[in-house]
Amino acid sequence: MFYRPAEGHGLPHNPFNAVVTPRPIGWISTRAADGSENLAPYSFFNAVAYVPPQVMFSSTSAKPDRDGTKDSVANIRETGVFCVNVVEYAMRDPMNRSSGPWPREIDEFTEAGIERTDCATIACSRVAGAPANLECRLTQIVELPGAANFAVFGEVTGIHIRDDILVDGMVDVTRYRPLARMGYRDYAVVNEVFELRRPGE
Repeated sequence: MFYRPAEGHGLPHNPFNAVVTPRPIGWISTRAADGSENLAPYSFFNAVAYVPPQVMFSSTSAKPDRDGTKDSVANIRETGVFCVNVVEYAMRDPMNRSSGPWPREIDEFTEAGIERTDCATIACSRVAGAPANLECRLTQIVELPGAANFAVFGEVTGIHIRDDILVDGMVDVTRYRPLARMGYRDYAVVNEVFELRRPGE
């Protein structure tokens, strides 16, 4: 089939995000200027540069109490920092719980029973026990076409890696089985990997 998004697809559900898969999940923790905290997963997330290391995530909907966006973006606007927490398969249920449409006064760490600890380079909490955490300082927020579409870019200023996932000095993802977002309500988990060498290596 072929369709123009502006004209509709005619299917029971939008196939766009089912085609762009799998997508890593950025479990974004933030702290507002008043000290309240938020934790929410975003599947429009990825690393975007090596030196300095940089990441991005996009928020694509809004809450009525957050001036055209969601808690994560609103908090980052106020404080200029955020932390990306890597989601392992074992944390799938708390991650999903934290995705609920909670009012801004609800702390998702508490709501989902997730232990937190302080970041080292920014004033923000991170998910304690996550396979890895990327502490980030905001570089820019880009308003994208469409309602409430914002891409948030940050420079990584600190990286935590859980010791048990390091094997011979390398991160072994099969030790924690990262979770990925598919389309619809579907997820995937990485259980095995294989290696390909580029031409000339």
